[in-house]
Amino acid sequence: MSALYLIVGLIACQRLAELAYARRNERRLIARGGHEVGREHYPLFILLHGGWLLAMLATVSPGRVPNWDLIGVMAALQLLRLWVVASLGPYWTTRIITLPDAPLIRRGPFRILRHPNYAIVIAEIAILPIAFGAYGVAIGFSILNLLLLRLRIGVEEQALAPRRAL
Repeated sequence: MSALYLIVGLIACQRLAELAYARRNERRLIARGGHEVGREHYPLFILLHGGWLLAMLATVSPGRVPNWDLIGVMAALQLLRLWVVASLGPYWTTRIITLPDAPLIRRGPFRILRHPNYAIVIAEIAILPIAFGAYGVAIGFSILNLLLLRLRIGVEEQALAPRRAL
């Protein structure tokens, strides 16, 4: 089997599993009185991540041997991603859902960075294509991701501002 198909398939499966976990957490948060903000830009993230993986499949030869050191970096990023998810636990979602009066999580990677998951995604979107020599995919999707994150982080910061004092 092609390393490209295997790695892109694993990343796709991981993202789908994360969406399922996030959906469960979203339902629970809404049931507890949480509310979503930024709903209108959320589909753009689904398109971005799906498009990123499809662009990899469309532009990289299936026989291309990746840079295994960079694939190792991707694997390390997945461990960091798990740390973020575990630190947020039932509060982790792919949407912006805020629960009034709930304190913000300040453990794990949140002691170091305000938005560690976004930093990880920035690295992933660049590193995976570069590992396969797809520099155009890395540059194009990194630019799109940064534009979306600029919007998203602004919306998220505004939504979380009242809870920062808790």
